[in-house]
Amino acid sequence: MADKLKFVLAVLLVAAGLAGYYLLSGQPLVLRVLCVLAGVLFGALVAWKTEQGQVFFGFARDSWVEAKKVVWPTRKETLQTTAAVFGFVVVMAIFLWASDKTVEWVLYDLILGWKR
Repeated sequence: MADKLKFVLAVLLVAAGLAGYYLLSGQPLVLRVLCVLAGVLFGALVAWKTEQGQVFFGFARDSWVEAKKVVWPTRKETLQTTAAVFGFVVVMAIFLWASDKTVEWVLYDLILGWKR
């Protein structure tokens, strides 16, 4: 029950930050953005103290560790892969255009006899 109340408090803090953004419409933008950031920060701190928050932040930490293990392609590999994709697209476009023109010629000229 305490976790649910903490979670509701966290949501209310975020909502208060958003409400402050709109209520302070006459103030400088920096102050309004700081109000939103404070609401999100305090909401996250309260949510972190719940059981669901601990599970979420553990998942986020594990995801960050897994993202560091990814072997990202080099610039050369990226350019080569992009060139291969563009080349394939051009070849397929030419093939589909030729197929369309062939079907058009067979249908309209040979079968129906509609000369242009």
